[in-house]
Amino acid sequence: QVQLVESGGGLVQAGGSLRLSCAASGRSFSNYRMAWFRQAPGKEREFVAAISSSGVITYYSDSVKGRFTISRDNAKNTVSTVYLQMNSLKPEDMAVYFCAAPSRATSASAATLSQYDYWGQGTQVTVSS
Repeated sequence: QVQLVESGGGLVQAGGSLRLSCAASGRSFSNYRMAWFRQAPGKEREFVAAISSSGVITYYSDSVKGRFTISRDNAKNTVSTVYLQMNSLKPEDMAVYFCAAPSRATSASAATLSQYDYWGQGTQVTVSS
């Protein structure tokens, strides 16, 4: 059974930092990109960051570029862990953050939501001003 489990969310003051983790298990994700999306109340789910299977190539939305860093650990074949280091957090970063992974390789843009078949339950990030 495939599971993506996020952790690390919480309450932080503006300007602070949080590190999110996502443990993906149940099948091997080491050959696929993985991504983070977020969804604020009343808004659509939006792309935040993605990382290639090797971890060499990363993608970011313009709104988080330079503040967030995505990384991954494929050391364990059956569990891939993806991280999102979030620095200089702003109130507009407040949302539920979701980890996502596809079920197959795809040529779609990393930000294309429809390519991601597996999703975590989300972790809340609250930023106080």
